Amino acid sequence: MADRETRPTNVWSRPERGARGPAPERSRAQITTAALALADVEGLAAVSMRALAQRLGTGPASLYRYVGSRDELLDLMADAVAGELDLSVAPAGDWLDDLVGLARQSKAAHVRHPWLADLNDRRGEVLGPHAIDYLDHALGILAPAPGTAGQKLEVIGLLGALAVLFARRESAATSSGDPAARAAHLAAVAAEGRHPHLLAALTTADAPPADRDAQFVRLLRRLLPAMLGQGE
Repeated sequence: MADRETRPTNVWSRPERGARGPAPERSRAQITTAALALADVEGLAAVSMRALAQRLGTGPASLYRYVGSRDELLDLMADAVAGELDLSVAPAGDWLDDLVGLARQSKAAHVRHPWLADLNDRRGEVLGPHAIDYLDHALGILAPAPGTAGQKLEVIGLLGALAVLFARRESAATSSGDPAARAAHLAAVAAEGRHPHLLAALTTADAPPADRDAQFVRLLRRLLPAMLGQGE
């Protein structure tokens, strides 16, 4: 029972390599980098210990000296993407500007690694060292903002969800045809008169920004202050 209570619960809870055995030939960081490259090119399903070993020119057994399982490898990959976000810049003083900037970084990371959203859907978001750094940094940005601690955590959660949503939309846009043609089709259907509410909305609404990033920023600037009680 004592062994179960003290056993490490995740890959970061134990040293990279045990004290025994031959000198390490590579590191977890090198293995994770290779796994990221494999997933980016071939998708998450292609990431296996065997495929990764082939990519690194070694045997699968050697990788298990650094990573205990494929699930642990996936955890390392997810946290490595969180580590791509630049958290070194101190908040500039406008919490909304700073938070929008962080959200844009998060969205860009999901665009670069489209498999990450599916991984988080299946396994839940991994709170590795880099993810915890991100959470603390976001809370630091929100320190001068109104709202409770619970509301601020909800804001950070919504920020991440919107980053994933818009990243997926950007990825899908490259393979779903001409956006202008889809908009023209919708306008033509509305003009037939069988959908009066849609016609009224399309007639009176401001034209949305053509740039999806501009749409993303505009939505964040509307939603985040409202979640913290501003504008009520």
